[in-house]
Amino acid sequence: MASNPAAAPVLFDRVLLGARLARAAREGAVTFLLDRAAEDLADRLLAVSRRFAAATDLWTPGAGLGEAVRGRAASIERVAFDPSEALALPAGTLDLVVSALALQFVNDLPGVLAQIRRVLKPDGLLLAAMLGGDTLTELRQSFAAAEAECEGGVSPRVAPFADLRDIGALLQRAGFALPVTDVDRVVVRYDSAFALMADLRRMGATNALRERRRSPTRRATMLRMAELYRERFADPDGRIRATFDIIWLSGWAPHESQQQPLRPGSAKASLEAAVKRAKRE
Repeated sequence: MASNPAAAPVLFDRVLLGARLARAAREGAVTFLLDRAAEDLADRLLAVSRRFAAATDLWTPGAGLGEAVRGRAASIERVAFDPSEALALPAGTLDLVVSALALQFVNDLPGVLAQIRRVLKPDGLLLAAMLGGDTLTELRQSFAAAEAECEGGVSPRVAPFADLRDIGALLQRAGFALPVTDVDRVVVRYDSAFALMADLRRMGATNALRERRRSPTRRATMLRMAELYRERFADPDGRIRATFDIIWLSGWAPHESQQQPLRPGSAKASLEAAVKRAKRE
């Protein structure tokens, strides 16, 4: 059978990712990023002047977003993590889809966004947070430098993250109206790179790339990574910084009641005239 050249690349081992998330839950998950995202999501929903009927929380780890949505939706169902990335939901049945810190680990983000668009009713809302941008850039750089120095090569360590511009374009491509994206940069300080990695383990966010290195990392490489991290990204008190960029994305299923862009040539005043008037004033 011929391969499909248009198929999305399979970056993540989602079966392994599911096992990592389950392990984190058993060991006591670290939730400060999830807690921040849930609080922010509740604030963002308050700015929407409507109450939703049927809502779904898509793949959010941990306890989910039920509390954040409480009072804004008549009911909310939770869709548990699914390695297949398929949404077994009827088309046009949901008023609201929310998700926090899950979409960064899908292999086919355009496909998932298209599925979400399909299950929303007209004028239904997607509101989600995902890691992106410069998330864990310090760890990525430190590992790459240590491996190049100690082992003569670099292996995939930190997942590639989409940037703000990419996400906005994908929302438009999936057919969402009024797409909006913004970023909340969170800088967390740790005693060492190993403390950061312990937190990542308890977030279920350790390396789940399909092309990850399968053999154990050499002790010398790990120690050199931690040393380089401290040399490059430590504050004066010796504690290191770790960046997490939480990208927020929202979009509406199209509806005739929504604000529409003006037709080309329909403006009643020209930009040139406005600029000239401002100069005279």
